[in-house]
Amino acid sequence: MASCMSVSEGKNNFNIVMWMDHRAKQEAEFINSQDHNVLKYVGGKVSLEMQTPKLLWLKKHMKNTWAMAAHFLDLPDFLTLKSTGQFSRSLCSLVCKWTYMCDEQTQGWDYNFFKAIGLEDLADDDWNKIGKVVLAPGTQCGKLSAAAALESGLSESTHVATSIIDAHAGGLALLAADATSKKNLIGRLGLICGTSTCHMCVSVDPIFVPGVWGPYYSAMIPGCWLTEGGQSSTGSLIDHIIKSHPAAKECTDKNVYKWLEGILEEMADMNFVSSPTYLTKDLHVYPDFHGNRSPLADPSMMGMVCGLTLDSSSKSLALLYVATLQALVYGTRQIIEQLTTSGHNITCVLLCGGLSKSPLFISTHVDALDVPVLIPDETESVLLGASMLAASASGNYSDVTAAALAMGGTAQSYRPEIFRKRYHDQKYAVFKKMQIDQKEYKDIMHVSKYTVQSGGDDDDKSLNSP
Repeated sequence: MASCMSVSEGKNNFNIVMWMDHRAKQEAEFINSQDHNVLKYVGGKVSLEMQTPKLLWLKKHMKNTWAMAAHFLDLPDFLTLKSTGQFSRSLCSLVCKWTYMCDEQTQGWDYNFFKAIGLEDLADDDWNKIGKVVLAPGTQCGKLSAAAALESGLSESTHVATSIIDAHAGGLALLAADATSKKNLIGRLGLICGTSTCHMCVSVDPIFVPGVWGPYYSAMIPGCWLTEGGQSSTGSLIDHIIKSHPAAKECTDKNVYKWLEGILEEMADMNFVSSPTYLTKDLHVYPDFHGNRSPLADPSMMGMVCGLTLDSSSKSLALLYVATLQALVYGTRQIIEQLTTSGHNITCVLLCGGLSKSPLFISTHVDALDVPVLIPDETESVLLGASMLAASASGNYSDVTAAALAMGGTAQSYRPEIFRKRYHDQKYAVFKKMQIDQKEYKDIMHVSKYTVQSGGDDDDKSLNSP
C-alpha cells in the first residue's frame, strides 16, 4: 500500500510514495540524531519507512511538489476521503506512521519535534495538511458521498468507518480468532504475511521495546497499547529467490510453492529424513535483503547465503526456498526474544496472508518458535478486520473490541515437535552468527575513502565507502 500521498487542492492530482521506498535514509538518520521523546514511541528510532523521514525527503528533494501539496495522507485515509468527501485521519495511521502522540490522557502533534526536524510548517492551519480531525478506528467518519454512492452502487445512507492500516486490520482479526474476552487478546502475536510481515501484539500497559515500533495507544484495540515488529521483505524475498534462480522456468504448476514443497518431500524421502526441515544443515540464509526493520532497526543490513554450490537444478532451488523460509522464521524468533526481554509474554502466534497458506511455512513456525501456532479458519484476515470496523461504525456493536470478539471466528492449533526444535536451535545459532559476521565485515571495510592511483600521474580519485 502507499505510505503517503500528496494531494493538490482542487485538482485530481496525486503523488504517491510507497512504504517500501528507502530513499529517506539520511533524513531518518538526521531525525534519530535529535534524540527526541517522540522517538521513544517508535522503538527508539524512526524508520525510513515512516512518514516524517519521507516528508522531510520530499521537502528537500521535490520542492515544487511540497509547495503545491494541500494535504499529505495515508492510503486508508485517502479512501475514506474518496468515500465521504470529508478530510479526517485515522488515529491508527497517525500514531503508527506519522509520530502523532497519544496516551490515556492526551493526544496531539508535538510541535517541538516537528520544529527540531525542520517540518514546523506542517503546523500551519492547525496541522490541516497532515491531520486536523483525528478519529478512532471503527468510529463513523461520515456517510457515502453522492459521487461515491453512484460509483459503488450503494446508498448514500451507508456509514463509513474510520480506517485502519491494512496490516493492522489483519492484526485485529488475527488476535480475535478463538478469543472470548478482551483478556484473551493479550499475549498473542499476530503475523500478517505479505510483501513484508508485520508482528502485532497488544498489552494493557505501555511496554517499550528497543528496535520495535510502539507502543501505540488505541491504534488497533481500543484502550490497549500496540507493539509492532516487522520484516521489510518476506513474500517479496521468497519471490525474488525463486524468480532469480535458473530452475524457476521448469515449474509447470500454477502454484510454485506447492511444486517446490513436492520436490522437497521427494528429497526428504531420498535422504531418509522425516522432514524437508533437515535438508538445510549446510545451507543458511540471512534474510534482510531490504534492511532490518526489527529488532535491529537497521536499514543497512543485507541478505546473505552460505552454502551455495554450482548446482542450478530444481532441487537446489527447492533447498534455497526452504532455507529462506527458515530464515524468515528465525527473524520472527529474534523479534519474539526482544519482545519477551522487554516484558511481553507471548503465549501463541497466529498467521495470515499468502505465506501462511504454505504447510511448510506453518510447520517451521510451529517447531522453531516453540509456542502454539494458530491458523484462523477465515483466511482473509485483512478483509475480516475491515468488516469489524464497519460493524462497529454501523452501530451493530458497541465498539471495535466487541465486534472483533463476536466476529473473530475459530482457528486450528498446531503444537511444536521437540526433536525439530533442537535442529532449529542450531540453525538459529548460525542465523545470529551470520548477523554478527555481517556487522564485522562492515567494520573491516569501513574506511572513510579509498585512494586509487591513476596510472603514473599524481591525481587521486576518492571513492566513498558504502
